[in-house]
Amino acid sequence: MHFLITSSQNPKIKSLIALEKPRERKKQQLFVIEGVKEIGMAIEAGYKIGNLFFCEEIVSNQNLPKTLGTERQLIPVSREVFDKIAVRENSGGVVAVAEMRVNELSHLKLKANPLLLIIESVEKPGNLGALLRTADAAGVDAVICCDTQTDFYNPNVIRSSIGCVFTNQIASATSEEAINWLKKNGVKIFCTYLEAAKPYHEIDFIQPSAIVMGTEATGISDLWVKSADANIIIPMQGKIDSMNVSTAAAVVIFEAKRQRRIAKS
Repeated sequence: MHFLITSSQNPKIKSLIALEKPRERKKQQLFVIEGVKEIGMAIEAGYKIGNLFFCEEIVSNQNLPKTLGTERQLIPVSREVFDKIAVRENSGGVVAVAEMRVNELSHLKLKANPLLLIIESVEKPGNLGALLRTADAAGVDAVICCDTQTDFYNPNVIRSSIGCVFTNQIASATSEEAINWLKKNGVKIFCTYLEAAKPYHEIDFIQPSAIVMGTEATGISDLWVKSADANIIIPMQGKIDSMNVSTAAAVVIFEAKRQRRIAKS
């Protein structure tokens, strides 16, 4: 195990802090995970963990993840240094560096009758994290992000997803690539769209299905609207005409799961 690091000017610490920037994550193909639980979930999903920084004032050495390759990866840091490297509160005194994966459509493993969540142009890491959490809760087969304005490995995505970025099959693509891939694989495209005439609960989700969500501000693009097998709407009962994207996704996804559960019974 390494000696205690007490300065934020240490090269290892400076390199770690740099990974808060998307450009640096992309350049190094590395990202940061905070929290014993989240690190454990990444390890279980097969992610390669590099250095693990921990603060002995917060977490005992005995409580660190047990499946790391070598003690040489364990680096103790002072409380002051840990406060510099931790993005979130209550991260449990542990921060790890992990290798990114290549999240391409070709890497997804589809079941015979998949249910997929497609997200177009999501901007806020918190929204992406919440959507990944919803996908995990519902047992969606994969999440595909199209023309995204954030990345899966943003620290705030990992935080808000509570580690569900590691429990879902994920891929990133352009909208055009995703549409072609869905059609090639015989997956029906159902887009949530304010001007749609068909309520979501009237759609047959028992067949291979992709549920497409857009941003709260602009919705989905014309490319998806024109490519859809059906455009669907969640009827609003109050004065507003839309809801949070993760909430809307949950409503439609769990309806799809309900239909599939009944079909099996």
